[in-house]
Amino acid sequence: MTKMPLDGHSQAKALLARAEEINLANGKKTAVILVNLGTPDEPSAPAIKRYLAEFLSDPRVVTLPRAVWLPILHGAILNVRPRKLVQKYKMIWGTHDGPIRNITAALALRVHEQLTREDPDRQIKVTSAMTYGNPSITSVLNQLCDQGCNDFLFIPLFPQYSSATTGAVFDQVTRALCQRTTPLHRFLDQYHQHTTYIHALTKSVEAYNRQINEGAFLLFSFHGIPKSQADKGDPYEQQCQATAERVAHALALDKDQWQVSFQSRFGPAQWLKPYTSDVMAALPGQGRKNILVICPGFAVDCLETIEEIKILNRDIFMAAGGKKFSYIKALNATQDHVELIRTLINQHS
Repeated sequence: MTKMPLDGHSQAKALLARAEEINLANGKKTAVILVNLGTPDEPSAPAIKRYLAEFLSDPRVVTLPRAVWLPILHGAILNVRPRKLVQKYKMIWGTHDGPIRNITAALALRVHEQLTREDPDRQIKVTSAMTYGNPSITSVLNQLCDQGCNDFLFIPLFPQYSSATTGAVFDQVTRALCQRTTPLHRFLDQYHQHTTYIHALTKSVEAYNRQINEGAFLLFSFHGIPKSQADKGDPYEQQCQATAERVAHALALDKDQWQVSFQSRFGPAQWLKPYTSDVMAALPGQGRKNILVICPGFAVDCLETIEEIKILNRDIFMAAGGKKFSYIKALNATQDHVELIRTLINQHS
């Protein structure tokens, strides 16, 4: 019997099917690690000090020469700042854990369950790790290797690439892999314009359509980085702008209906502008007294969104004459976020 030639689509499907057969024959077992920034082990001064010491010692985060920065960090900052943060962390802490670790773990579990429902025979595990604090990338990688995983996909939950976030994850992954026989691995460095990501953000804003129809101004607040890092070629600012532009386009917003700003500045150096706090203070005087705020760079809600945006920046806005302030939650462990991560996994594994 003569076989009919396959068209391009059928050939691609056949090749994928054959690759899967080979992977199964070779005992491929894939692990996906969703990596977030991190959080203290508990809302106490000692735990916060340990976390900040690891976080702020990373040269990706603070690029000053070590001989200049480390004495300042250990001699001053770590002796003062942890005590000031205790009440803030207590305010956002859940029954059992902090929101970053708790929600990231919940997201990983939901993605794993969805992939398993879709294909019960698929050898894949989805879990989470933290760049700083626990569970560390090294400990999670070692645990998964002990469970027989031999193929890894690392997804930093930072849609816009920055050396201080995604770059720091890459460093940690590299150090972890160097401690053992290197397995197959892939690393996703950004997804700031991915269609499914833009769709998820757009849907989260559309839940506030009534307020938008009332003329609400939409502010995209991203975590800032030092201007010196941007000047060295870090693409973060451009990627933040691209994300906001795509969401605004999907919402059919005019240019005077939205803006990008940058929050969470730390230290005396100049960071990306405009600063979110300055924008909040200025908007009411511009006649924009009804606003929506979304933080697309934060995959899950955390101290910087719950306390800094929903409380501190809201107070700034209202004190300046604002009338209506709504914060749009992060994607967290919602089904739209699950679908985004599922799509990324299927495209890169």
